[in-house]
Amino acid sequence: MGMEFIDIYDSEKKLTGRSKMRKAEKLLPGEYMLVVLTLIERPDHTFLITQRSLDKAWAAGDWETTGGGVKKGESSFEGLCREVKEEVGLDVSGCSNEPVYWYRNDDPEGGDNYFTDIYHCHLDFSEEDVVLQEDEAIGFKFATLEEIKKLGEAGKFLHYKRILEALDAEEKSNR
Repeated sequence: MGMEFIDIYDSEKKLTGRSKMRKAEKLLPGEYMLVVLTLIERPDHTFLITQRSLDKAWAAGDWETTGGGVKKGESSFEGLCREVKEEVGLDVSGCSNEPVYWYRNDDPEGGDNYFTDIYHCHLDFSEEDVVLQEDEAIGFKFATLEEIKKLGEAGKFLHYKRILEALDAEEKSNR
């Protein structure tokens, strides 16, 4: 995959004009990278979720929504479209290009500082349309929100609380 560069953001989520090699250089306090997640919902109100590869260093075998790190020079939405295409083979470029929610994570000791933009894409697609990136995921399914909640409460769904916050924020903004 080669070395991947990321843009550095400040604590106000503004680009600093600097970049670093992802995973090779630790983020300093006050430096942030940008991450994207998407809830991909079908017309039957089920969501596409994927099961992480068992050889992942973190959260192997857990379930998640599609997303990843935004590369240097990409906008949040461009990063989202690329990540979804790479990881599950779907084109979400026709979805809303505005996140429904975002949050900031601060980890000064570990250097794991990031902003996460969460998108909610409504897309009509079938099982045959999903093409998994083999080193990322070992499986997928279409899950109801209740099924996601069960996985989340069992500690087997990544970013579970943040996804619920995103859906709640989206619902409030649509009232």
